[in-house]
Amino acid sequence: MNANTLMQTAIFIVVLIALAIPLGRYMAGVFDGTSVVVRKIGRPVEAMLYRIAGVDPGAEMSWKHYALAVLLFNVLGALVLYALLRLQGMLPLNPQSMSGMTPDAAFNTAVSFVTNTNWQDYGGESTLGYLEQMVGLTVQNFLSAATGIAVVVALIRGFKRHSAQTIGNFWVDLTRTTLYILAPLAVVFALVFVSQGAIQNFKAYQDVPTLQVTRYQTQSTNAQGKSVTQTLTADKQALPMGPVASQEAIKMLGTNGGGFFNANSAHPYENPTPFSNFMQMLAMLIIPAALCVVFGRTVGDGRQGYAVLAAMTIAFAAACVGEISAEQAGNPLYASLNVDTHASPTQAGGNMEGKETRFGIAQSGIFTVATTAASCGAVANTHDSLTPLGGLVPMLLIQLGEVIFGGVGSGLYGMLVFALLAVFVAGLMIGRTPEYVGKKIESFEMKMVSIAILLTPLIVLVGTSIAVLTASGTVGIANPGAHGFSEILYAFSSAANNNGSAFGGLSVNTPFYNSMLAIAMWFGRFGSIVPVLAIAGSLAAKKRLAVTAGTLPTHGPLFVVLLLGTLLLVGALTYVPALALGPIVEHITMIAGH
Repeated sequence: MNANTLMQTAIFIVVLIALAIPLGRYMAGVFDGTSVVVRKIGRPVEAMLYRIAGVDPGAEMSWKHYALAVLLFNVLGALVLYALLRLQGMLPLNPQSMSGMTPDAAFNTAVSFVTNTNWQDYGGESTLGYLEQMVGLTVQNFLSAATGIAVVVALIRGFKRHSAQTIGNFWVDLTRTTLYILAPLAVVFALVFVSQGAIQNFKAYQDVPTLQVTRYQTQSTNAQGKSVTQTLTADKQALPMGPVASQEAIKMLGTNGGGFFNANSAHPYENPTPFSNFMQMLAMLIIPAALCVVFGRTVGDGRQGYAVLAAMTIAFAAACVGEISAEQAGNPLYASLNVDTHASPTQAGGNMEGKETRFGIAQSGIFTVATTAASCGAVANTHDSLTPLGGLVPMLLIQLGEVIFGGVGSGLYGMLVFALLAVFVAGLMIGRTPEYVGKKIESFEMKMVSIAILLTPLIVLVGTSIAVLTASGTVGIANPGAHGFSEILYAFSSAANNNGSAFGGLSVNTPFYNSMLAIAMWFGRFGSIVPVLAIAGSLAAKKRLAVTAGTLPTHGPLFVVLLLGTLLLVGALTYVPALALGPIVEHITMIAGH
């Protein structure tokens, strides 16, 4: 890793933190109602929305009521999106006259976008019309992101409140998140993307002349039933159009990741320039980073939030170094073919397979880490073309639970679950009842922590096992051996952790994978949310404890190290045997072949 790539990584992290801190302060004011925007500017609009929906903004909810509202809202969203996808052929704004999705594909896609996963096993430009892209997918990008943020805000209230039976109002949290945070930021980022060349229109697909005329032969059958050879000419190319920039903005800000086009953020209509690439990476992480500031300000001790933010930043920087270094090292097998991939004075060497020359290895590496550290899943390069160790980094980031910044809301509440586990382990070591942010951590909280941490690995490992043991699972593998296993492991890791990116090379648009991955996405999302809300309710009901000489400080370097250690030991070691069968074996094989 050279000085140039180190500088690019450092600049990105500095800009991210510099923007996240003021955004976090603003968001804290939105959620507690003290922001000027909430009190004076948006109040009439907000009140009107509550009247239309029949919501009493002053009525607070217990954690069970809150969880029920989350589940019912998202079930309804999935049903509406499923109907849109199935009935597409009869709906307007479909200039290419695309037909509806098959039942299994519509089921998978509906669950995918409602759970903030945005797993796509289809080409967007060849499958969905504009109405489905906007009213279906883009709307769910907003709502699934707002759901995650609402849940973490409820958990933060659990830490803040004492002797309380409620954790807030889900409908108020959902409305304020969408109205004051996601919508304004999405407008700003959409305009930036348009300024860089991302398209935003409702035109039909455009046929344009190609620079070169291509002639090719094809076999057909004539009227007499005889096989004849025809020579055809291709001198035009259909360029897809559509409202791309608007979906691009919220797909990044909401850590959703679903692209308008099959090539996702590698497509020049979605991600035209290196500057738009930088802004997309920034959009993925700015809200998750800002939520750490919200946590510290809400509980009344900013140092708590900055400690969590520091742990995330350290892990993110280490992942960037590992990813870029692995890709710059390249594939040693090329040496046997007399192909020189080492760096030259004018060009950085390494593995450029599957990467955009517009972005190079450094920005592609940061993007890969950002999209899998967050639960985004947008891709600007092909993960299937990464080196074995380069592929190990994003896979491990997903398997850690995507808590290194993580998804909007889900990243912070996942990291706070690990923080509760860290203080519990520390309490066991010194023989003292653990405390975190003034709340005693007892058996109920640890049971919920165990469910939240262990459920996702269970889904991933069981799902992967079923896939590799059945014909329906193995038939889609295009690369047998260790790499094929990595593709299946990555697919279930991505689905259960609600990332949405894919290794590629695995044919997953089948009834088996559409059903299995949809189940993994649903339970991976809501199987974690319900225990998190249970923790919030339990903490809110407890009294706040005074700090004593025996209290473990959770705002300094020692706690940051403890938190990272717990994350690695518990989060990573769960998957070591599976990783050994995939990318680690593939790396050893590559080195042995060299």
